Amino acid sequence: MNRAILFGNVGKDAEFRATASGDEIAHFSLATSERWKDKTTGERKEATEWHNIVCFNQPLNKVIRDYVKK
Repeated sequence: MNRAILFGNVGKDAEFRATASGDEIAHFSLATSERWKDKTTGERKEATEWHNIVCFNQPLNKVIRDYVKK
């Protein structure tokens, strides 16, 4: 089992698709940002990374449908 905890901002509302067997799959994008101060120049820097999230868990998809909004 792979597990990661990400805190960030949702890029757009979640999209849902159904498989041939009728199971629901949720897709959404999450942006995480990192801020730091460059040691050599003293300049503040920021980097944003986008994560594509795909969920196959049916009970969790219900939570995503209800709460994951931009």
